[in-house]
Amino acid sequence: MRLVFMGTPDFAVPVLEALYASGHQIGGVFTQPDKPAGRGNKLKASPVKVLAEKYGLAVFQPARIKAPEAVDQIRDLQPDCIVVVAFGQILSKEILEIPPFGCINVHASLLPAYRGAAPVHWAVMNGESKTGVTTMLMDEGLDTGAMLISKEYAIVPEATTGEVYDALAQIGAKVLINTLEGLQNETVRPVPQPKIFSYAPLLKREHEQVDWSWDVAKIHNRIRGLNPWPGAFTLFRGEQVKIWLSELSGKPALSGQTAQNALPGSILSLAKGGLLVQTGEGILKISELQPAGKKKMRAQDFYNGYRLKANDRFE
Repeated sequence: MRLVFMGTPDFAVPVLEALYASGHQIGGVFTQPDKPAGRGNKLKASPVKVLAEKYGLAVFQPARIKAPEAVDQIRDLQPDCIVVVAFGQILSKEILEIPPFGCINVHASLLPAYRGAAPVHWAVMNGESKTGVTTMLMDEGLDTGAMLISKEYAIVPEATTGEVYDALAQIGAKVLINTLEGLQNETVRPVPQPKIFSYAPLLKREHEQVDWSWDVAKIHNRIRGLNPWPGAFTLFRGEQVKIWLSELSGKPALSGQTAQNALPGSILSLAKGGLLVQTGEGILKISELQPAGKKKMRAQDFYNGYRLKANDRFE
């Protein structure tokens, strides 16, 4: 097939790699404009742009994919199919109707579950035991198009969003290649999504703060679900502290304070490998933290550096 590829972050890179190796003709790659990054605010290219330029592919970076000039660029490339992987802009009906085989999206969930912008984050934060990748024929709705191929992936209990994200990126590449072959051979046909669905909205600041009244499993899932980005945070002595790694284990061992009378967020003791913290139900072991303006540190270093006292709490 003659393809146009649209994608931006790391998640889209394995798909572009697979397409390039498969022999399909990639007429052009569309990705988000370069953005300022780092202390110097120097413009940084997206991971997809970096790879596309390595392959010598034509790169397009319209600020608005719906702009008439961008639509004309796509139409001039005469794609048989447009492949979309975490592109970051919504396609217009005019674009969706250009390729004869349609626009195929690689979505990081088992649709119709977790439609929306952050499906991997929410699957991990909600403690799901499985997720997956679904290719779908795009329509004007938000991840509402007919499904083509799905592939499941088991989420191990301690997995972070970053680990699941990387695994799904590799799965997505294989599923997309199989989808294109199936469409060409007419062995894959679109199947409408069920009416019952769930949604994975954009992450907001309110989703990042730990509520210590929650039970231990919910807090643990929130922490690993926000790792490596944007990170779960709490407050300690009025300052923000991000929590990166935790475990569902540990016993209180602080003289005069027990799990029965400790307030949620109370730091009970330093155990081997982490701080033991009282939650609304159960005790959480925290092994890696990051105070504002500092590097990530082990729980032991945090404990020693802040000279923790018996009544110290995360809030």
